[in-house]
Parts: sequence; C-alpha cells; structure tokens
Amino acid sequence: MNERIQEKLKILADAAKYDVSCSSSGGKRKNSNKGLGNAEGMGICHSYTEDGRCVSLLKILLTNFCIYDCAYCVTRKSNDIKRAAFTVEEVVDLTINFYRRNYIEGLFLSSGIFKNADYTMERLVRIAKKLRTEHKFNGYIHLKTIPGASEELIKEAGLYADRLSVNIELPSEMSLQTLAPEKNYAEILTPMGHISGQLQQSKEEKKLFKSAPAFAPAGQSTQLIIGASKENDQQILTLSSNLYRSYNLKRVYYSGYVPVSEGSRLPSLVNPPIIRENRVYQADWLMRFYGFQVNEIVDDQHPDLDLEIDPKLAWGLRNLGVFPIEINTADYELILRVPGIGVKSAKKIVAARRFAPLRLEHLQKFGVVLKRARYFITCKGQSPESKDLTAETIRRRILFGEGSVRNSLVKQQLSLFAMAS
Repeated sequence: MNERIQEKLKILADAAKYDVSCSSSGGKRKNSNKGLGNAEGMGICHSYTEDGRCVSLLKILLTNFCIYDCAYCVTRKSNDIKRAAFTVEEVVDLTINFYRRNYIEGLFLSSGIFKNADYTMERLVRIAKKLRTEHKFNGYIHLKTIPGASEELIKEAGLYADRLSVNIELPSEMSLQTLAPEKNYAEILTPMGHISGQLQQSKEEKKLFKSAPAFAPAGQSTQLIIGASKENDQQILTLSSNLYRSYNLKRVYYSGYVPVSEGSRLPSLVNPPIIRENRVYQADWLMRFYGFQVNEIVDDQHPDLDLEIDPKLAWGLRNLGVFPIEINTADYELILRVPGIGVKSAKKIVAARRFAPLRLEHLQKFGVVLKRARYFITCKGQSPESKDLTAETIRRRILFGEGSVRNSLVKQQLSLFAMAS
C-alpha cells in the first residue's frame, strides 16, 4: 500500500468510528459463483458469531468532505480537520486486497456528502456494484444511504448491498433543526420508506420466483445519538418503537454523544453517557424480544430510565402486584417478564417443567439470575423470599446485598435510640 492511500485510510477509517450501526449482519449471501467471500451466517465488525468467532470488516468513509455543518459531527464543513477522499477504484482495491489477506470479511461504507446526495450515493453504489459484478465479491456489504438520494439509486444499492441504513441521528425534528439545520426528517424518513417498500416487494417476489434478485437481505437499520439533545428516554424509545413498526427496521443503534467540539448549540459533557446508552439498549431489547410496550418501560411519571438498575427490574419493582408467579405453571410471556430470566432461560423452563416440577437449583442450571429472580417467583408454591418485602428493600438487596440492608436497619435503629435518649 503506498503512502498516499495509507494516509487516506488513516483519516477516513478514524472518521468512520462514530457510526455504531454496523454489527451483526444477519446476511445470507452464499458464494454460488465461485467468487470471493461469503456472508453466510456471519456477524460483522468485531462482533461475535454464535460459535464464538470474532469477525471484522473494513469500516471507512468514502470521504470526510461534507457540505453540511451538523454541530455534533466531526466531519462537518466548519471543523478544521484534515480532509481526504477515496476514488471508487481505491475502495474496491482496498476491500479485495484486505479480504485476500484475511484482514476483513466485509465492507461497511459511509460518506460525507460532497456536491449533493445523488452525486455521493451514486459513487457508493458504483463501489458495491464493481465488487459484486466485476470481482465476484460475496462478502458482507453495508452501505449508508444518503438522505435525499433518489429512489432509483436506493433501489440499485439494495441489489448489491446486504444491508442499507439511514441515520436519523437526533430524536426530534426540533433538535435536528437546531444542530443540523440543513437536514430535515422528511429527507431521512423518505428513503427509509423506499427501502421498507422494496424489502416488502422483494419478499413477495421471492414467494413467486425463487430466482428473483434479493433486495438488501439483511434489512435496514438506523442510528440515534443519545445526549446531544434534550430528549428524554421516553421520547427516544417512542421514536424507536414507531420506526420498528412503520419501517420494519432490523435494528435501531444508539450512540452516547461523544463531544468532538465545543459550541453553544451542544451540551457541555465531561464524559459520554455510556450507562444511559446501555440502559436504552436494554429497553430496546425488552421491546423487541420480551413483549414490552414503551409505556410499560417509561411513562410520564418515569420519563427517564433508572441508571442504577436495568429496565426490566425497574418495571418489576413498580409492578410487585403481578408477582410472585409460580414458575411451574405461569405462561411463557409472564415468565419472560421476571427480572433475571432471559429468553433462552424462559424457553428451557417451559420445556423442562413438562417432565417434572422445577426447583431453584434447576433454574440456576438454566441460566436464571437468582439474585434478581428470587424476589419475583415461587417454586412448587414455595417462595425463596418473604412476600412482604417492599420495592425499596428488594432494590437495596439486589444493588448492595442483604447484609448492607441489615446494617442500614441497625444504623436507623441506633439513630432512633440516640434521639430517644
């Protein structure tokens, strides 16, 4: 690799690190033409597959030149940084050479916007097309769809990419107008709608003709930045829920805001909101896999997630009237709502109890986290904990251990004794 390409790679790979929406692909692209690579059942971008393998991809920007001046973005036009741009051929050559050296198993390609959306999108599509048609590359390709790009270019992109994504970035139109005034929700949601429609059309065509070309077989995703604007968790999760329902997204990714510059439009954060980002991911998981609605996780009385405990435990403590449930007879859907019981554990419980009544030691073998679950269940009618415990006592025991709760009670009693004397 010559020094000029190496310098570009250093700049444009570093600029791409702020986009988090590039983990497991879910792609099923098989190598049927004796070409390069295979995206069959692999996670992407330093993610882990089910059998424990770590895989990676070339994650770069086509260019960090940009006509927009989004306050939160490191590549905004007013930022004084070193600029670079790859040609179409350079990205294709890098991808093929890195793949042959076993450095990568796919490509994640995004870009700043130079000239206009269609000009940039057309180059992204050309890269994917050259890889697929000229070099017979069958590895994973994830293309960022440029907001404002034409429907024709989006449709062509989906023929060559495994996944497409359009980043919303901010959770409301008002915040977008404040921090990224050149953008608007219509330009972002319109291509999302085009992709969703093409995905549905491709699905119907596949039912009729097995040889019909697949369109973005790994679906579409988006990214939301947490902490760059004032929206609470209720607003963020409500938007995500609507996106899953209306645009059939595979994933909404969340990125804690990383301060890359100072400005009057931006919050003054010392550290990125990593814990909040983690809690939002947990809440998103509850909506996607556990049957929770947004208003069960956050509401007007609790608009933000509890940073000390996970959202399922927070829901359980607010709804102690639902518990304890009998683990040997409760419905699967209700077992899923027990703090400390995941999807796999719940399935094992339902399958195993058909053969014999379950006890606590069985649950532990199934992967149940009894430190949390014991307060919300009974086994054969017997409860491992007192039914009279308050939500605050349970919370303290889980956070600090039973001994700390006893010590706290002793201190309170000694304090009252001192006051009385």
